[in-house]
Amino acid sequence: MSFLHYVIILPFIFVLLVPFLYKYFNKIHTGWFILTLPIGLFSLLMSYLPTISDGQIIKHDIGWIPSLDIHFSVYLDGLGLLFSLLITGIGSLVVLYSVYYLSKESEKLNTFYTYLLLFMGAMLGVVLSDNIIVLYLFWELTSISSFLLIAYWYKREKSRYGAQKSMLITVFGGLAMLAGFILMYIMSDTFSIREMISQIDTMSTQSLFVPAMLLILLGAFTKSAQFPFHIWLPDAMEAPTPVSAYLHSATMVKAGLYLVARFSPIFAGQGEWFWLVTGFGIVTLFWGSFNAVRQTDLKSILAFSTVSQLGMIMSLLGIGSLSVLANPTENAYFYAVATTAAIFHLINHATFKGALFMMVGIVDHETGTRDIRKLGGLMSLMPITFTIALIGTFSMAGLPPFNGFLSKEMFFTGVKNVTQAEFFNLQTWGILIPVLAWIASIFTFVYSMMIVFKTFTGKHQPEKLQKKAHEAPFGMLIPPIILVSLVIVFGIFPNILTETILLPTVTSILPSVLDGYGVVSEISHWHGWNLELFMTIGVIAIGTLLYLTMKKWKSIYKLFPDRFSFNRFYDRTLVRMEKNSNWIMRKHMTGYTRDYLVYIFSFIIMVLGYVLIKYTTFIWPAEQFLAPIQTYEWILAISTVLAAAAILKASSRLTAIILIGVVGYMVSLFFVIFRAPDLALTQLVVETISVALFLLCFYHLPELRREMRNIRFRITNLLISIGVGVIITFIALSVQGVNGLESISRYFVENSYKKAGGDNIVNVILVDFRGFDTMLEIIVLGIASLGVYSLIKLRLEGRDSIHENK
Repeated sequence: MSFLHYVIILPFIFVLLVPFLYKYFNKIHTGWFILTLPIGLFSLLMSYLPTISDGQIIKHDIGWIPSLDIHFSVYLDGLGLLFSLLITGIGSLVVLYSVYYLSKESEKLNTFYTYLLLFMGAMLGVVLSDNIIVLYLFWELTSISSFLLIAYWYKREKSRYGAQKSMLITVFGGLAMLAGFILMYIMSDTFSIREMISQIDTMSTQSLFVPAMLLILLGAFTKSAQFPFHIWLPDAMEAPTPVSAYLHSATMVKAGLYLVARFSPIFAGQGEWFWLVTGFGIVTLFWGSFNAVRQTDLKSILAFSTVSQLGMIMSLLGIGSLSVLANPTENAYFYAVATTAAIFHLINHATFKGALFMMVGIVDHETGTRDIRKLGGLMSLMPITFTIALIGTFSMAGLPPFNGFLSKEMFFTGVKNVTQAEFFNLQTWGILIPVLAWIASIFTFVYSMMIVFKTFTGKHQPEKLQKKAHEAPFGMLIPPIILVSLVIVFGIFPNILTETILLPTVTSILPSVLDGYGVVSEISHWHGWNLELFMTIGVIAIGTLLYLTMKKWKSIYKLFPDRFSFNRFYDRTLVRMEKNSNWIMRKHMTGYTRDYLVYIFSFIIMVLGYVLIKYTTFIWPAEQFLAPIQTYEWILAISTVLAAAAILKASSRLTAIILIGVVGYMVSLFFVIFRAPDLALTQLVVETISVALFLLCFYHLPELRREMRNIRFRITNLLISIGVGVIITFIALSVQGVNGLESISRYFVENSYKKAGGDNIVNVILVDFRGFDTMLEIIVLGIASLGVYSLIKLRLEGRDSIHENK
């Protein structure tokens, strides 16, 4: 097992240790023990930075299900290393932050860190897996673990609602993505992403190529909260702030971006890919920033801000795909700069947005509210927190000298270049992309100013706060201070990322474009008086004006009433689905066993009867396959039929039980006649136990009553009984009439003793050849037994409590 496998597995191993650490070291905050894991993994991954920077790729493979071509394959390139560093690096700071944010006296820390480690391991599995089936398993585990984290404060209705919404939307997208993966396998005959990339020429011409692309993008869009699937992200803000800082700024929501980037070598250059990725990204960018301004909760502002920034990165990945069409000309770099901007802004966003989420958590922790209408004047009371907010928001707004300014300028360059593209009629319609990007940037500037100035400047309102405002403990300030320090460092010295991170990552996304042309150049603050600079000046000027005059124009949001929102549509859809499902349940879940048997047997008659008639599969067995029927066999068969028919006319329950036993014993005699002593013995044991159990429960059984039913009830029973009997008889005769394949019984006769060391063929089949079936049957029976035991115990305990109350 390679070190990459350990990177994925170690968080799950720590999950097993968390309960013991929490129980036996309860005097120490559990987070201190957990902190060693992400720091260690981050340090280990950093040691491979020179290797990846040199263009080398690390991959290892462990066989898992070779017969299905499913292997635990791990692959470390620039893209995987970048995301792994974000997951472990931001994870380290989040764990440190949670040590001071979550109290060990009032919070269930073992639960929190269990969920957090599950999520960390799942995310590492997503970004390091080469096998798409393994990637899907980890993908869905991120949805499950994020659901648990969002619902951590499960007693709050909003937490449960947000967790359910995120789960439903992301799992829906995940299932669509799985269908896309299956189509990819059908086209390429492999589950390996690397091998798929090598088959681009043959795959792109197949009819399943575009459907697979659409399904995979659906999974990416739902996970990365792209319009209109963005509605789950704001409601997920009910999670604790460390969760928001980790999942919703640096890791989970960027899983969709990772998926688009990882599959870009396969789909980039397709018109559908460009329009969908770019189009949904630009719309999400605008819609997220536009709605962020109308929010009054700091976390909600950051939530819609995250939606907007994710749309920005998504659109850049789409624009960068044009470089594949321009390749191998020098124009390839012209469009690939968008991909460089996407990766650079992905890093920048993780730094300033993580710091801002932690800042909001500090404000909430120390004042008791996140409502900007109640906040204000905190600059003098919380100066360090104010500094963190100032740097983070200015970077998010795209102001120099911070890193956000650099990636925003590159973003403007990317969207500007679209208008000059000679593909997909972009010279006509491409102007919409930079226009929407520029308008969205104005709203980004407005909500950035709202966060910092409405919270920390203005009049202090202590009477509206639940706590007396004061600066947070220094330990809680360390993680956001580290992040804003990176904002400054990456802003002043951006080229420390050029060769180490940006170039290897862009190489992973656009491998063909790099043949002869470099797509990552030196990043600097000054490029002269170009269009991008004037766009930035316009953003600052108009954004400042809009911020200062918000009261005069904010009424435009009334044009978008909540009753027509996507959230309302989601809620109504959920309510309607629940009502419809309840209606269906009431119709068929009547509580009567007879009704359930009617459904089951009617389905059997219709499906199997249709097959027999449609495909003329009924074949009367030839004479050589039929054995003569002896007189004693006729006697046994007639006796069995008479005993079964007599059950229907039994006047007492005891008589019915005895007749059921007679039927069972008659069947065991048939097994004896047909030389199947094992089956006969099993049947005798089962029938004896069944009759004995019936008799043991006889005292507790209700009195047998014959309910008179109408003629329709009786005719239905008669028809279904005859239908099942006829269908099963025809199937049995058809099986006897077909001898196209060699009987499998010879294999068991020849190999039972040789391979399993047993003379009893039936036992060997059950225990060895079909051992997993038998084991699972035992597990099912065990679960059923535990369920029955639990129900009986709960009922008895309920009776005892009633007696005690009396």
